[in-house]
Amino acid sequence: MTNIITYEGVYDLLRKEKIYPELQKIPDAFLTEVVSYLNEKTEILDSQRQQNSIFAEKEVGKTAKQLENIKKMLKEIYERRENKIVKLALIASKTGSLNDSSMLKEEQEMYNTLVSNLNFYRENVLAKVLDKKQPSLEVKPPEKKEGENLKTVRFTNPVPQFIGNDQKVYGPFEEEYVANLPSEIAELLIINKRAQEI
Repeated sequence: MTNIITYEGVYDLLRKEKIYPELQKIPDAFLTEVVSYLNEKTEILDSQRQQNSIFAEKEVGKTAKQLENIKKMLKEIYERRENKIVKLALIASKTGSLNDSSMLKEEQEMYNTLVSNLNFYRENVLAKVLDKKQPSLEVKPPEKKEGENLKTVRFTNPVPQFIGNDQKVYGPFEEEYVANLPSEIAELLIINKRAQEI
């Protein structure tokens, strides 16, 4: 498989992340391709170091510098995107509208966790204070109601707020949170490896 990552491509991506306030769309396989690119460059560098000639020394210096520069660029891309994701999570927590369309899978996980955490503290600190109640970060699982077909699950991953097929709003749920949910919703979460039945 041909590697789609190039030094120029990474530089261009960094330039776009700097210029535009919006998170830039990048290929889904970007991180996999980056790892492959870095491994290839390291192999080339190792190979060049084994050659004994004046020309090889120049090539070694050039390749080593390129490898160092691309790592710096990748770090800056990550940190710029991270900053944008934090801002998006803050907006989502305040407004309830989720936006993860330009994110990589790993970034979506980060975003969902941030939104879930922000919502948890917003509900248990700000909302309670505004309601003239003491903030409480103690999580209590909801009680089962008579006649309801519920399943008790423990969340293995954070899950953002969602609307069930019963049109009720559920979540957000933190990792390790225990909840009694309608069987159909619980089954879906278990199948998608978001929760375990207990």
